[in-house]
Amino acid sequence: MSGSSDVSRSLWLAQNPSKRWGELFFLFYTPFWLTLSLGIIVPYKLYETFTELEYLLAALVSAVPAFLIPMLVIGKADRDLCWKDRYWVKANLWIIIFSYVGNYFLTHYFFQVLGASYTFPAWKMNNVPHSTFFMAHVCFLFYHVASNITLRRLRHSISDLPDSLRWCFEAAWILAFSYFIAYLETVSIVNFPYYEFVDRNAMYRVGCLFYALYFIVSFPMFFRMDEKSSDKWDLSRVAVDALAASMLVERWLFRPIWGVKDKPAREIPFALYGIGK
Repeated sequence: MSGSSDVSRSLWLAQNPSKRWGELFFLFYTPFWLTLSLGIIVPYKLYETFTELEYLLAALVSAVPAFLIPMLVIGKADRDLCWKDRYWVKANLWIIIFSYVGNYFLTHYFFQVLGASYTFPAWKMNNVPHSTFFMAHVCFLFYHVASNITLRRLRHSISDLPDSLRWCFEAAWILAFSYFIAYLETVSIVNFPYYEFVDRNAMYRVGCLFYALYFIVSFPMFFRMDEKSSDKWDLSRVAVDALAASMLVERWLFRPIWGVKDKPAREIPFALYGIGK
């Protein structure tokens, strides 16, 4: 790990050494599971021979190392810290809670409003494949770490602006980056034929917008965790914060959409605000 003077000069990475190491680990780990899923399994259509077991194993191979590697390869910044004080532990816990709530409860928005369905063989929980819980975990880790790094860099760039302008720039960036991530994920799985939509164009136009609401809430909340060296979070605070983010998404996304669940996706923006077609 670099010295404290090097850390303080970074415009992209956290000043907190444990958080800095954790973010870098999650970033460097991302190409492994991306290559496995989008570089090997999907383009070579290995999924065509998969049963429930193979789908689950592929997801476990992608997700488990996010826990196992930092347990076995302890970063210099974490060697003097109790396991529960290490950033990678807190980040994993936060994402476990947030992604679990999203998968278990909010996935049904996509089922009932956009007509989405998983048609590959899978063991399921609340009609959601177990494998998607594990894949969502590593995806969300990458999304949130990428958000941390870009938001931190933006804050350095606009630090001399008035507070009102800084707030506007940050809000605009979070909105744009949230939609970009939602759209990127949707496009990245277009070649996987067993996640289907009744109206795929509506998913690109409307579904991505509402999927982005996950991240509009979660990106700034996740960023706060251990960002200030003087404000260390314990695991109970991490869990409460992740549950709070989940509840905000549920209030912003799930309840309004659920009220128009019988409408096709192309009518949703109008139905939500009561202005008709």
